[in-house]
Amino acid sequence: MATMEPIQPQGGRPGPQGAASGAADRPPIQVSILVFPESDPCIIYGIYDTLWAAGTFWNAMQGAPSRPLFRPRLVAATAEPLRLYTDVTVVPHHGIDEVERTDIVFVPNVMVYTADCLGRLDRRLIGWIREQHGKGAQFCASCGGPLVLAEAGLLDGHCATTHWSYVKLLRDHFPKVDVQPNRILTQSGAGHGLVCSGGSSSWQDLCLYLIARHGGIAEALRVSRLFLYQWHRDGQQPYASMVANVGHDDPAIRQCQSWLADHYPRADAIREASRLSGLPKRSFDRRFRAATGYAPLAYVQSLRVEEAKQMLETGNDPVEEIGRQVGYEDPASFRRLFRRLVGMGPGDYRRKFQVPHNVMAQLA
Repeated sequence: MATMEPIQPQGGRPGPQGAASGAADRPPIQVSILVFPESDPCIIYGIYDTLWAAGTFWNAMQGAPSRPLFRPRLVAATAEPLRLYTDVTVVPHHGIDEVERTDIVFVPNVMVYTADCLGRLDRRLIGWIREQHGKGAQFCASCGGPLVLAEAGLLDGHCATTHWSYVKLLRDHFPKVDVQPNRILTQSGAGHGLVCSGGSSSWQDLCLYLIARHGGIAEALRVSRLFLYQWHRDGQQPYASMVANVGHDDPAIRQCQSWLADHYPRADAIREASRLSGLPKRSFDRRFRAATGYAPLAYVQSLRVEEAKQMLETGNDPVEEIGRQVGYEDPASFRRLFRRLVGMGPGDYRRKFQVPHNVMAQLA
């Protein structure tokens, strides 16, 4: 049976500036990119191409010898073609029984939204993750990938991040994990051997981090230029959207949510929603939080900010006018709330996320 041979231990974690010293003399670092049926193919191949390019693309452009930093391989439960969640078929390089040892295990996104989905993840791959952890492999996980590491028990007592839409699942199902939802990258474990990244495209940050760690900052910058990658310096908070929980079994609160969706700018929105529920105020507050995960005031504030974000992305109304339209007569109050919930001011948000004028012109 073919195996992926590991490189020899290098006597501790190299620093980013000095990581490239001696890199030309060592064999490529073996990276097993795990493929689940729930995986996202664009992320799988994005990771593969980026790691494959380190030490190769730039050298080829300069007419220099190729010195690949990594040897990425797609690894699944078996080596048979695998149809993914999005109906794309992937042909893995290896099945897990062919990989006795690897240097890095990279878990891309998995599309799981409930505890039941987590329970349906392939137990063969979960067991193999535990085996490789016991053999000293480094682990990287992006987007929903940290949920896989948590399911394998690797993140208990450690910090981690994940895509903002998976934060509640990670917190609720794995209470021993220190979830840091606004972080793009987290490092934890012995020798920083557990590295997680957050939103969907943050696998790019994670790849650049790996290249800098093992091949030096200069090589990471070269790869970022080749692929036009940019570090997500603002964290996940500006990208997150409110996920309104309407899948609960409290009809009174669900009715209030439906009413609030159309009437959130009203100054008396919370008082009127409480009245419509027919519940005493304290009961309303308690049941609203239990059903939605939000206190009523926080829920209305989030609805208002979500609408403001949409207006900033697609229109040119002044910030003060947008604040007024979503329920804030005092511009300063609106700006403070927006910054607290989004992590940046309305003007900065518009500059970062507004649809370019040339695109809007083509859509008109």
